[in-house]
Amino acid sequence: MRTDQELEEALTALAASEGISRQEIIRRAVLERYERAGHTARVRDSSNRMIDRWGDVLIRLGTV
Repeated sequence: MRTDQELEEALTALAASEGISRQEIIRRAVLERYERAGHTARVRDSSNRMIDRWGDVLIRLGTV
């Protein structure tokens, strides 16, 4: 993986402050991003299902 000076400094600072390796910092960041992306997709899908099912009721409630 190629890095620039800014990333090098950030990795070094995080690793020192958390007491873990630079590799572990990167590993955790990637896994966190992956989990967050999956969560976002699940929320979006669930919201779409609820709008399909309850959209007319929500519209009526919004106009009362």
